[in-house]
Amino acid sequence: MSEPDHQGARRRPLGAKGPAVTGLGLGCAAIGSLYTAVAEDEALATVDAAWEADIRYFDVAPLYGHGLSERRLGRALRDRPRDEVVLSTKVGRLLRPSATRETSIFAEPGDLVPQFDFSRDGILRSLEESLERLGTDRIDVVLVHDPDDHEEQARREAFPTLLALRDEGVVAAVGCGMNQAAMLERFVRTVDLDCVLLAGRYSLLDRSGAALLDHCAERQVGVVLGGVFNSGILVDPDEQPVYDYGAAPDDLIARARRMRASCHAAGVALPAAALQFGARHAAVTTVLIGARSPSEVRADLAFATAPIPTALWSALEAL
Repeated sequence: MSEPDHQGARRRPLGAKGPAVTGLGLGCAAIGSLYTAVAEDEALATVDAAWEADIRYFDVAPLYGHGLSERRLGRALRDRPRDEVVLSTKVGRLLRPSATRETSIFAEPGDLVPQFDFSRDGILRSLEESLERLGTDRIDVVLVHDPDDHEEQARREAFPTLLALRDEGVVAAVGCGMNQAAMLERFVRTVDLDCVLLAGRYSLLDRSGAALLDHCAERQVGVVLGGVFNSGILVDPDEQPVYDYGAAPDDLIARARRMRASCHAAGVALPAAALQFGARHAAVTTVLIGARSPSEVRADLAFATAPIPTALWSALEAL
């Protein structure tokens, strides 16, 4: 049996100069009512359960619940020792009132809609508004969020603005969070980043981010790994046939079922293998769990610490 490389409470520096973070972090999109509504008490209890599991890294964004997730996270952490927490949020979208309600993957978006803004002023306003929603005096890690269609402006304005704040000691670390690896790799090569957040592109089903992770390891850029369940298919391909926020194609469902069968034969739950797979890479500093309830936090902690036979990794990587 191989023991998991990352325990929830173990801390490692996020890159060469970033703050030390726990091996598991709580990704807070779910408590912003991603897909389905999450009650306020349940959201706060989820953060409490993560704290009780010794998780001290929390990742959020203005996009999540259109501000709801930041407000809830701030309330949940209000009475916790601030110096024990590493708090990460994102810039690149401002929340603004709109006369029309746009379609959203969040069930309770309220009356604000996100608008892309990677300008210097937009970055500074975004940080100021996030600080207010979170009810804190500082944000430790700031990530440029989804600049897929705004690469040049992110490079010209967003990153220099954040790097200046880092140099002034206002923030501890600067990075970028995306659902693709190619642009992240360009940024790692050309911008003095401390970390990246890669969502969904280094998992049992999708290993397209492997070269990026290798490059991050070479450059001592920390990696926050999200989307390890690929939106749900790697939890249960029959009960949650969702991949990349949409209906999973038949070939991926079939592949996930084969992986589940291999795991079952080895006495391992598929989500345990999915959660631990990414943590095995040397570049990965922390893995995000996207829990929406205390029971999901406890289940994810069990998945993260379950022993896995070494031979299973070879079998899964061949599928």
